[in-house]
Amino acid sequence: MRGRSGFGWSQFIMGICLILLGVFTFMKPRSIFTGIAVLYGVAAVITGICDIILYIKEERFTGFGPVVSLVSGILSIMTGIVLLAFPGIAEWIVALLFPLWFITHCISRLTHTGLIRFMAGEFYYWFTMIVNILGLVLGFLMLFEPFLTFFTVGYLVAFCLIVFGIDSIIMAFTNMGSRW
Repeated sequence: MRGRSGFGWSQFIMGICLILLGVFTFMKPRSIFTGIAVLYGVAAVITGICDIILYIKEERFTGFGPVVSLVSGILSIMTGIVLLAFPGIAEWIVALLFPLWFITHCISRLTHTGLIRFMAGEFYYWFTMIVNILGLVLGFLMLFEPFLTFFTVGYLVAFCLIVFGIDSIIMAFTNMGSRW
């Protein structure tokens, strides 16, 4: 990560935060409905900021991808602010906004796969593709089955957060940030 812009570092920090949050959620899956809402809010704000940084880095490219990063970043920050401001309504936030956050974040990452393949290589391309397709399935499952979300969301979100964290750390170690 030497000689890179802040982009690689932001992805690395976001990845570490997501992994730590995922491990904590595996240990206490019911905690996401109460006191831990504040930590999820912080993670959502950090993810949103990183998505907006990605938008700023890609604004010179044309197409759908950069705009999706901006929208994903804004939705992530909105989710985080609501969780920080009203931690008591975490159940409703998890049931509605988390699925939307997962869906927009995954769509944002999928729109960059062409650039990822070119700049980061085949392995990271396929890893990103698989992780984000699974994230889309999880997001739509949580959106359309809210009762399922209340019972299994802790484990599902924990798994997804860890995988998204690994995805962000891998991105931090690629040369994407140095070529922009």
